[in-house]
Amino acid sequence: MLDAIIRKRIDPPLAVIARRAVEWQISAQTATVIGFLLGLGSAALVASQLYIPAVVVFVVSRFFDGLDGAIARQTRLTDLGGFLDITLDFIIYAVMVFAFALADPAANALAAAFLTTSFMGPAATFLAYAIIAAKHGITTDIRGSKSLYYLGGLTEGTETIVCIVLMCLFPAWFSLIAVVYGVMCWITAGTRIAAAVSTLSEIDRAPAGKVAQ
Repeated sequence: MLDAIIRKRIDPPLAVIARRAVEWQISAQTATVIGFLLGLGSAALVASQLYIPAVVVFVVSRFFDGLDGAIARQTRLTDLGGFLDITLDFIIYAVMVFAFALADPAANALAAAFLTTSFMGPAATFLAYAIIAAKHGITTDIRGSKSLYYLGGLTEGTETIVCIVLMCLFPAWFSLIAVVYGVMCWITAGTRIAAAVSTLSEIDRAPAGKVAQ
C-alpha cells in the first residue's frame, strides 16, 4: 500500500548511490547478499534482546535491499537477481519474527507463530500470481521495473519493515503488533485472491492468444 509512495521519495537518492556503487563494481546481487547477511545479524541481536542495535542493523539491511534494485536498473535486471531479492526478503522477515520468539518464548512464541503463518498468505498469493502473470505475458510497472509481476496489497514491503522496526523499538508490545499485522496479512491475502479470481477467470474465458495486458 505504501510502497508506491515511498518509492517516489527514495528512488532518486538510491539512483545516485547506485551510480557510485556501479563505479565501484558492486553488483546488484552483492547488495542483495549484504542486505541478507545484515538481516541475519539483526535477528541475532533481537534474539539477544539487543533491540536498539538490532533496529539500526535492520534498517541498514533494508537500505541494501533497496539498493540492489537501483543497481540492477542501471545495469541489467536478471532472473537470478529477482529470485534472490524476493526469496531472501521473505526469509529475513520470517527470521526476524522468529528471533522475537527466541528472545522471550513465554511472551512472544504464540504471536510469532501466528504472524509467521500469516506471512504465508501474502507470500503465496504474490508468488503464485507472478508465475501466472509470466505465463500469460502480463506485465506492470506500478512499482517500477522489476523481474517479477508486482501484485500490491495492504501489507507490502514498506509496511513489513515498519512493523519490524516498531517491534524492535517497543519489544514489550511485540504480541499486539504481531497479531494486528497478522490480521492485515490475511486481509491482503483475501483481496489478492479476490483480484486473482476476477482476472484469471476472465483470462480463462478469453480465446487463446487474446489475453489483456
